[in-house]
Amino acid sequence: MFQSQFIFLFILFGLQMQAQTFQKDSLALVSVLQAQEKAWNAYDIDTFMEGYWKSPNLVFCGSGGPVYGWNATKKRYKQAYDNQEKMGKLQFTILNVHALTNNVMQLIGRFQLSRKPKNTSGYFTLLWKRIDGEWKIVSDHTSASS
Repeated sequence: MFQSQFIFLFILFGLQMQAQTFQKDSLALVSVLQAQEKAWNAYDIDTFMEGYWKSPNLVFCGSGGPVYGWNATKKRYKQAYDNQEKMGKLQFTILNVHALTNNVMQLIGRFQLSRKPKNTSGYFTLLWKRIDGEWKIVSDHTSASS
């Protein structure tokens, strides 16, 4: 009886620790997105890009198809949003966060871009990886819906 109680408590403790880790990691992702939103709204694509993995293996997929690499992704953003009017004001809404492993998470969200002449909104799926102790976006699939 004592052994089964010990096993139960051990499992319960493990689940509690796992939940605390998930919460901490989720908050870290939120922090990165908040920094990106702030940078975007300050018309600072360079700082916005700090949330992404600085690697040729980064993947960004939007309406124009996949773009590979951090430099190419940054170039794409700078070409598509070359002035404040095009950048507008960005707001993220997080819909779901899911831990795939201890070092990989998936985040699904919605974006709203308020700008003239027309606002844009849509959804995104981000794959995150803990790299050197920091959470970085390694894959971004964004689709505009309007």
